[in-house]
Amino acid sequence: MIRRLQAVALDCPDPVRLAEFYAELLGGRVVVDPESPDWVEVRGFEGTPLAFQRARDHRPPEWPGQRMPQQAHLDFDVDDIEADEKRVLELGATVLERTDQLRPEANWRVYADPAGHPFCLCLH
Repeated sequence: MIRRLQAVALDCPDPVRLAEFYAELLGGRVVVDPESPDWVEVRGFEGTPLAFQRARDHRPPEWPGQRMPQQAHLDFDVDDIEADEKRVLELGATVLERTDQLRPEANWRVYADPAGHPFCLCLH
């Protein structure tokens, strides 16, 4: 029987850099095992730990195109989408789609992390 999800892992070219981005975003801490520098984790925040694995030939997904599909993305609940958007952009994210401006009923916006993985801020 599976007890719990241990971690969500994303491929990237620089696991430490991406872990620092998510640690700052989530209020977690970066955990690096000197024996396994190609695998870096973010722990110490509410939720499932995130892990980042070096992929030397990493190519970021396209969004919304599908020539290089996203395969997975992360959604984060937020209370203040304007303030949290400002924060993720300061940390190095880029806007992919201001979904709420395109569809009035939408309560999310789409961004790319520094390695190009899509993620959403979802107004809680």
